[in-house]
Amino acid sequence: MKLIVTTAGRPDAQSVALVEEAAARLQALAVERKKRSIPKLQDVYQADVLVAGKDRYSFYKRGSAEPLFFHPNSATYRLRRMGKGEVDPLVAATELMRGDSFLDCTLGLGSDAIIAASIVGADGRVEGIEADAVVAFLTEVGLCRFPIDFPLLQDAMARVEVIHSEAVSFLKSCRSNSRDVVFLDPMFTTPIEEASNFEVLREVGADFHVTEEWVTEALRVCRRRVVLKDHYESPVFERFGFVQQIRPYTKVHYGVLEK
Repeated sequence: MKLIVTTAGRPDAQSVALVEEAAARLQALAVERKKRSIPKLQDVYQADVLVAGKDRYSFYKRGSAEPLFFHPNSATYRLRRMGKGEVDPLVAATELMRGDSFLDCTLGLGSDAIIAASIVGADGRVEGIEADAVVAFLTEVGLCRFPIDFPLLQDAMARVEVIHSEAVSFLKSCRSNSRDVVFLDPMFTTPIEEASNFEVLREVGADFHVTEEWVTEALRVCRRRVVLKDHYESPVFERFGFVQQIRPYTKVHYGVLEK
């Protein structure tokens, strides 16, 4: 689908500069807003629309009712809980330690990668692969610029490296045993009603199903384990031999495949 980039309703020098940045990065057409509505722009240009506002970029996909924009989402309250001594389920499943390397094959808006970055610290490395160019751009910019007074979150966000690529292709370019943990979090095979804030990402982002090739490459690249996050009723756990970690009273489960 074609993409255009424009300003919010009342453009200023900053938003114009942001339009130019996004247009160059995404090789998209920059257009003047001229007080036109988003549906009008979508219709005139037959394109998706990325809007540069004062504080953030917002992406309006044709046919989607709501915009997509970066927000750390669950990472914020998960980090606060960890600060009170709670063990995050991702950390429990991955057994991450300071200095580890973590490869997230399905970055999205980066919540899990942020949690991983908070654990591995400055001596570790967190990479996130995102197949959709616009989502990768929103996340990369948001991780660096999102305004929030929470130093632990800011530090973790700053350490996440965003890679625009298809997951299997990137894994094939990696050396064997080069990452401690490889993480897979595809769009849930069974939608979770409570996760309505992710519905926009579901509509916008790339939708890949876990394949034998994906799991094989992930296992080759990891040093210790591959971790899968999915709906508790997902057939993927059993299909590819993941040991499913049962979490009572939650629909999100993790599965582990040891090296």
